[in-house]
Amino acid sequence: MLFRAPLRRRSPLFGICVGRRARLAYIGGEHGVVVPPEILTKRLRLDDLTADDAHALFTYRSHPEVTRFQGWCPAAVEDAGAFIARNATKPFNQHDSWYQLAIRAADTGALIGDFGVHFIGDDGQQAEIGFTIDPASQRRGLGSEAVIAVLDHLFTALQKHRVYASVDPRNEASMALLKKVGMRQEAHFRESLFWKGEWVDDVVFALLRSEWRA
Repeated sequence: MLFRAPLRRRSPLFGICVGRRARLAYIGGEHGVVVPPEILTKRLRLDDLTADDAHALFTYRSHPEVTRFQGWCPAAVEDAGAFIARNATKPFNQHDSWYQLAIRAADTGALIGDFGVHFIGDDGQQAEIGFTIDPASQRRGLGSEAVIAVLDHLFTALQKHRVYASVDPRNEASMALLKKVGMRQEAHFRESLFWKGEWVDDVVFALLRSEWRA
């Protein structure tokens, strides 16, 4: 299942929700949280990517099942390490920027995916999401467990007004997941993106804070 992520790349999504809670670090200023959160669920921990994650990130991000819909595909472990280093220079919840969180197994801390959040516009009221799950960890409900936890964090802790995601409609599993977690299909743009040598459709799903847990 593949979801758009930073740089208009798409990422696999799988799973259903379990319990969740978030621990945040705040730094003063009008932009709110700038230190990445630690978001805990029954089976997952979402936190900052580290240099030690480079090999695992490279392994699943270069997997054929993942690269089909991804714009960023590391050619070597060093590329993954450079991506992590660049990510570490950014504050979390900074307007007009993407931030990539690690998705880890809560019991072992092993990296099993990554979750991108795009903080949109000068007013900071909207965000775009996209993430990738290692194929070895798919079809266990972990994708939706992660996405519901992040949605809850964006709407509850950060008070975002709207969160959206964009997906290739050929990716039926992701389409089903987005509907399952309560996101609405807002648009279907026909052949609107030139993607890897062909014109492809783009479907946008979204959710408002007022609709979250309504």
